[in-house]
Amino acid sequence: MSQHFGYAIDKRYLPVLFPYGLQREKDGVTLTDEGSFVATFGRFTLATPRANITGAHITRNYRWWTAFGIRTSRVDDGLSLGTNRDGGVCVHFAERVPSKLGQKRSLCAHRDRC
Repeated sequence: MSQHFGYAIDKRYLPVLFPYGLQREKDGVTLTDEGSFVATFGRFTLATPRANITGAHITRNYRWWTAFGIRTSRVDDGLSLGTNRDGGVCVHFAERVPSKLGQKRSLCAHRDRC
């Protein structure tokens, strides 16, 4: 059975997240029965086989002005999907996952750098 993990969204920042089309009840990370990892953030989707995931770790305490929305990192080619300033998960991939934001990116949910 597929597992869905919704984002911990700080309600105070919904106006900042609204332009992305974020939907509280729909968006998050899903591990599918078919063996895929799918992260959705409004109109943005990133998908890869679960076998491509090599690990993950929890990250905490972001600056409020950098914790929200979709961002790319200039430091490590990471991709952030941020919904709160308290914490998130950095997911590591064996092979970088292509995104609509240009170059091949890795996902670093809720963080500028992993």
